Amino acid sequence: MYGKNAWEKYSDSQLKEVESLSKEYELFITKGKTEREFVKGSIPLLKEKGFVEFKIGQKIKEGDKIYFLNKNKNIAAYIIGKKPLLEGLRILGAHIDSPRLDVKQNPLYENGGFSFLDTHYYGGIKKYQWVTIPLALYGVVIKKDGTTVDINIGDNEGDPVFGITDLLIHLSADQMAKKVAEAIPGENLDLMIGNKPLKGTEKDSVKANILKLLKEKYAIEEEDFLSAELEIVPSGEAKDFGLDRSMICGYGHDDKCCAYTSLRAVLDLKDVPEFTSCAILVDKEEVGSIGATGAQSRFFENTIASLLVASGNNDFNAIRTTLDNAFMLSSDVSAGYDPLFPSVMELKNSCFLGNGVVFNKYTGARGKSGCNDANPEYIAWLRNVMDNNSINFQTAELGKVDQGGGGTIAYILGNLNMNVIDAGIPVLNMHSPMEIISKADLFETYQAYIAFLSVKK
Repeated sequence: MYGKNAWEKYSDSQLKEVESLSKEYELFITKGKTEREFVKGSIPLLKEKGFVEFKIGQKIKEGDKIYFLNKNKNIAAYIIGKKPLLEGLRILGAHIDSPRLDVKQNPLYENGGFSFLDTHYYGGIKKYQWVTIPLALYGVVIKKDGTTVDINIGDNEGDPVFGITDLLIHLSADQMAKKVAEAIPGENLDLMIGNKPLKGTEKDSVKANILKLLKEKYAIEEEDFLSAELEIVPSGEAKDFGLDRSMICGYGHDDKCCAYTSLRAVLDLKDVPEFTSCAILVDKEEVGSIGATGAQSRFFENTIASLLVASGNNDFNAIRTTLDNAFMLSSDVSAGYDPLFPSVMELKNSCFLGNGVVFNKYTGARGKSGCNDANPEYIAWLRNVMDNNSINFQTAELGKVDQGGGGTIAYILGNLNMNVIDAGIPVLNMHSPMEIISKADLFETYQAYIAFLSVKK
C-alpha cells in the first residue's frame, strides 16, 4: 500500500493496537534516554520472552532465543530459525544513541557564584535549542576500585533539574545580529548545577558544596569524573502530541523509535522464523558509528561467528557465506515533510507523517556521498513483502540534492556484502530536544519489521 495514509484503513480494534503500542513506547523511551538505559530496559523484556544470554561453549538449535551484550551499550537478540545459518539471516539494525551533551572529564568549576559542569556536545545539534529548557543527568561514574555508581537525576519524582542559561532579550542586540550557528558558542553550553555556598569555605564555596553533596549521596570525589560517562538529556516524559493525539513528542525518536520497534518485532514473533532473525542495537551512529560499541565494531560479526560455532559449523568461510546471504533493514528514521519549511524538500521524493514506514534507497550527502544505495532487486522483494501484508509504506530522499543530507549504519553492513536498505519512521524536529513522530508510522513500521522477519523465502 504505497503512498497512502495509514489512519484511513484502521478498524476500531486496530486503533486500539496502535494506541497500545504507542503508550508502551512512550513509557519505554521516557526511561531509556541513553544507550545504557535503553539496553538496561531491554534485558527484562528479552528475559520475559525466554531469551537467555549466550555463553561460550553452549550449543544452539532451532527456536532458541539468545542475546549478546556488549559493554552495556550494545545488544543483539537472535531467534534461531529453521534454516541453517549459512542460508542467511533476517536482520533489523538500529542505533540507540541520540544527539546530546556529554560532560567533560574535568568538568566541575565555579564562576560568578554558580557551579557548572563543562560539556562537549555529541552529534549534530542546533546549539540554541538546548538553552533554557529543563535538563537531566544520566550515566555512570566508575571509581578506582571498580565500583560503578549509577547517576540518574532529573526525571524521577522529586528530582531537581538542571539547565543552560541564555542572555536576556534586553541585552541581546549583539547576539541577535549573529548567525544562528554562532549565537550560542559550544563552550557556553555548560550545565548550571548549583548556587548555594558551603558555609565556612572561602574559595569556590559553591563548588565545594556540590562536592560535599556528591560525597554524601554517591560517595564520589572530584577526581572520579575522570572515569565517568555522564550524558545530559532533556528532562520530561514522551507524550501524546496534537489535539487528536495522533503523534508522539519526545527526546530521542532518532533512533529509538526504530530501535524499539525492531526489538519488539523480534520479541513478538509468534512462530519460529524460517531464517534466523536478529535485532542488533548499536551505539555511536551520531558520531560516525566508530569505536567498540559502534556499528563498525566487530561485535556483530563476532556474535554470528559464535552462533556458527554453537551450531557445529567451524568452517572459516562460514561467516562470509552467512553474511553474503543476509537481508537487513537498517532501521533508521527519515526527515518527514514539514510544510513550514518546504524549500529544503523535493515534494515527490519526500516522506509524510501518517503514510507508514519509509524506505530510503540511499541517504548520504549531495552526490550520494557516504550512502549505501540499495539494489533494486532487493527493493522489489521488499515491495512484495509490504503489499502481501497490507503495510503502508513510502519512499524518500533526505531533502533536495544540494541541500545537505545525512548518514545511517546501512553502508557499514552493506560493506559486508549483505542486502541492506534504510527503513524507518518519518520524524519532525530531528536532532532537537523534542522530536515528533506519528503513531500510525510507529505501528506500520513495527508491522513491517515483523513481516520482514517472517518471510519464508
